[in-house]
Amino acid sequence: MTLRRGYADTPFGQLHYAEAGSGPVLLLLHQTPRSYDEFREVQPLLADRHRVVAMDMLGFGLSAGLETPQTIEQYAVGAFALLDALEVGDAVVLGHHTGAAVALEMAAAHATRVRALVLSSPPWTGPEYRSGRVSVDHVETDADGNHLGELWRLRQPYYPVGRPDLLERFVRDALAPGVDPAEGHRACHRYRMEDRVGLVTAPVLLIGASADPFALPNLAVLSERLTAARSIDSAIIEGGTIPLMEHAPREVAGLVGAFLRG
Repeated sequence: MTLRRGYADTPFGQLHYAEAGSGPVLLLLHQTPRSYDEFREVQPLLADRHRVVAMDMLGFGLSAGLETPQTIEQYAVGAFALLDALEVGDAVVLGHHTGAAVALEMAAAHATRVRALVLSSPPWTGPEYRSGRVSVDHVETDADGNHLGELWRLRQPYYPVGRPDLLERFVRDALAPGVDPAEGHRACHRYRMEDRVGLVTAPVLLIGASADPFALPNLAVLSERLTAARSIDSAIIEGGTIPLMEHAPREVAGLVGAFLRG
């Protein structure tokens, strides 16, 4: 499967994306502080029936920068700007971790443009979440470079054993010029998801990873809160970890394919 990369001109500057396949559009939104690269394994598996577009969200990867404080709403507007530039009216949207919050906001803001929603390891950013402190991927830059190892160590307990290649990809994206590895998490912290979740009318697939202690409990919460969704399906990938798209791409593709065919 040929992967085509490009830049789209938008009101925010150029947004970087990669696409494969043809047919109805499936938009992929990454977690913080990743990039389109998070979907390197799963994207070609989804491209047999869809035009699969994986973007660097506004403020991440090779896309245009974004001043702080950043918001989930800004990321969603940036994703719609990419769809507009590609002349795409509506799409299925799949988001992982932070990308799932962005996908939900897209469906809440413009219901007619999101045909279906796949929320993988989604956050739940209700009042309890916002009352806590944001510490994920936060490191202080050190003149001797010790923060580079700290980024690795903070994530290592939640990544599959024996896969340093996945941690290398995470660190590379975390060090992209202009990217603050923690700012996307702060954006989630600011997001009032409880005010938006009830506006989602699209069919929803919730995907959880059994070894993701942060996001797994949120599937039950969202199942209860997605009161206007046309339908809700839910599945848990056993042994799945935080980098679920890279760690279990075939399992993810199988669930998404079955959901969209249904």
